[in-house]
This record gives sequence, structure tokens and C-alpha cells, in this order.
Amino acid sequence: MKVMISRLPFPVTVLGPGRRAGIWWQGCSIGCPGCVSRDTWDPRGGAPMTVDEVLSWIADLSEQDRELDGITITGGEPTEQPEALFALAVGIDRLRRRGVFTGDVLCFTGRVETEFAAACPWAAQFIDAVITGTFRITQPTDLLWRGSANQRLIPLTERGRERYEPFGQATAERPELQVTVADGQVWMIGIPRRGDLQQLEAALRRQGVALQEVSWRPR
Repeated sequence: MKVMISRLPFPVTVLGPGRRAGIWWQGCSIGCPGCVSRDTWDPRGGAPMTVDEVLSWIADLSEQDRELDGITITGGEPTEQPEALFALAVGIDRLRRRGVFTGDVLCFTGRVETEFAAACPWAAQFIDAVITGTFRITQPTDLLWRGSANQRLIPLTERGRERYEPFGQATAERPELQVTVADGQVWMIGIPRRGDLQQLEAALRRQGVALQEVSWRPR
């Protein structure tokens, strides 16, 4: 089973609790205005991987880093490759049963809850929590891990309820952002507030780093 992947960052500490493995899906037809990840929209972008390759990456991380608390799946829009998402979720469950991975799975989607359930009717068995809803730039919020006030954090499993119910209405005065540099590219991880990205560009410029293209503006 092939899946188009934008990137696999680790550790991710700003999209879910603890130290997490990030899986950025490639391809999104929703196209929310103001999206900071426009580079993940094109379904022909990214790189093809097999689901087994992604699972092997998770297993290797689990062996190397005993503090792997969970997996965050985002993008891109995960429901636009539903068969691959199902295969990955089942594979992660197998890793759990073998004791290779013990964390939770959090999935971000631009679909509302009913749309996500229709696209992934198996989700309540394999995905612990989901953050649903399109990003609406006109509805800013300080809710943790959410970019706009309409988005909802919904636990789906018992593990998800234990892990995520305390965060349902949690807020962050100033959300944290991660910045990494790899292969000549600067990657921002997290959910910025208005003005954060301009401040990031200015801070990099002061360090002698000029961004030629950015994912949050049309090319």
C-alpha cells in the first residue's frame, strides 16, 4: 500500500501531548484560506512511501526513543487517502499489540466530525482522538492545538478520553512553534497566531536567513 507523504518530523512537541512522531500527509483539496501548509495541498507533491516503510520508521523511533508518547497525523488532508490511513492505523495497532509502541494516535482533519466518520468509519477503533473542522482565518482562538474557534478536539477511544479530555477546553496564551532546518529548507511546526509568521521571517532575516518561498503564501 502506497501513501503520499510530505514529511516525517520527529520529535513533534507542539501538536499533541509529549514527544511525538509526526506524519504529514500530502494532498488536500479543501484549501482553507490562510493555511500555513499550502505546500501539502498538491497531491503530486511529497514522496511516495509504502505504509510498511512508515511503520518501520515508527518502530525504529520506539526502539531508539523510549519517550515516544504518540503519533500525530496531519497534512494535507488524511481522509483523501483513506485506504492508506486505514492500513497505517491497523499497522500501528499491531505495533501496540506487540508492545513496540505504547502511545496514542491523534489525527487532524479539515472535515467536520460527521464527514470524518463517513470517510473513516473504523476510526473509533484505531484513532484515539481527532481534531476536526476547516481552518477559518476569521475565527481566531487560543484553544490548544487548534487554529480557529470552530475546530473541535474529540476523543474517540478510552485511551483518547484519558489522554485528551483534560485538554478539551485548554488554552495557550502563546502557542509554541518549532523551527527546524533540513536540506536547505526551514520547517515550521505548530499552529501560529496572526503575525507569528511575519515575526518568524523577521527573526530569520536578522540571523542572515532569507526565505525565498514560504508555504503560507501562494506561489
